[in-house]
Amino acid sequence: MGHRLRFTARKLVRMALLLLGVSLTAFLLMDASPLDPLQTNIGQTALGTMSPEQVAELEEYWGVNTPAAERYMRWLRDVLRGDFGTSLLYRRPVLEVIGQRLSNSLWLLVSAWLLSGGLGLGLGLAAGARRGRWPDRCIRGFCLILSSTPSFWLALLLLMVFSVRLGVLPIGMSIPIGAAADSVTLAQRLRHSVLPAVTLSVTGAAGIALHTREKVIDVLNSDYILFARARGEEHILRRHVLRNVALPAITLQFASIGEIVGGSVLVEQVFSYPGLGQAAVAAGLGGDMPLLLGITVITAAMVFGGSLTADLLYGAVDPRIRRGAARG
Repeated sequence: MGHRLRFTARKLVRMALLLLGVSLTAFLLMDASPLDPLQTNIGQTALGTMSPEQVAELEEYWGVNTPAAERYMRWLRDVLRGDFGTSLLYRRPVLEVIGQRLSNSLWLLVSAWLLSGGLGLGLGLAAGARRGRWPDRCIRGFCLILSSTPSFWLALLLLMVFSVRLGVLPIGMSIPIGAAADSVTLAQRLRHSVLPAVTLSVTGAAGIALHTREKVIDVLNSDYILFARARGEEHILRRHVLRNVALPAITLQFASIGEIVGGSVLVEQVFSYPGLGQAAVAAGLGGDMPLLLGITVITAAMVFGGSLTADLLYGAVDPRIRRGAARG
C-alpha cells in the first residue's frame, strides 16, 4: 500500500509541474497572437466612434497594456487560491462556464471513449486472430482509411448522409432548435449527440484496432501459445491472448483521452455542439485569456488523470508489475 501512495504522490507532483508548463505555454501563445481582442470583439467601426476614455477603459478590461509577466503571475496567484477569474466574453466565473460546457461535453466524451475502446479492441482481436485472411484485410484497410481521415471531414460526411440526405438524425446542436433547455428530454439530448459521439469514437478506434492487431499476432506467435496448442487447449484467444493484450489495451485506451478531447474541438464546431471544445475556440479567437487558460488546465488534468489511472490499473492486471513495485 505504501508504494502505491509514494507512486501516486510522485505522479501528482509531475502533474502539478505539467499543468504549470502547459498553462505558461498556452499563455505565451495567446499573448503572441496577432488578434486584437478589441477589434475582434467590438469591431473597428465601433472603436472609431468611441472616445479615448472609453477605449482606455476597454483596454484595461481586456488587459491590453498590462505586461505579460504581471498578467500571468496575477492569474497564477488567483488560481492557487481557487479563483480561475472571470470570463471576458461571457462575463461569468470561468469555472461556472467550464462546468456548464463540460456537462454538455461529458456525455459526448465518455460515450466516444467507451465506444472507441470497445470497437478498437474487438476489431483488433478479430483481425489478429485471422491474420492474412479476408476479415483481416478488410479490417486493416478500413482502419488505415479512418486513421488518415481528418475528424472534421468525417463529421461533415456523416452530417451530409444521416442529417441532410436521410434526415434520420439532427443536423447539429445539443437540443432541438427553439426548445427551452429545461424542457428537453434525455432522449432528445442523446439523439443530438449520436453523430458527434460516433465521429469521435470511429476515428479513435482505428489506431487502437491496429495496435491491438499487432499485439495479438505477437502473442499468437509466442512459444507458450504453441505449447498450449500442442496440449490441445481450447479457448486460446480468451484464456491466453486476451489476458496478454489487456495491458497494452489499457495503455491505448487511456492514452486516447487526449485524442478524443482534442478531436472534440473540431467535431463540436462542425455540429455546432455547445461543449467545451467550442468554448475553447471562442476563447482563443476572442482573446478571452482567463477562459482559455482554465479550459487548458482542466483538459490537461483530465488527460494526465487518465494516464495516472492506467498506471494504477497495471498492477491489478499484471501481478508481475504489482510484485515488482512492492519490492521497489
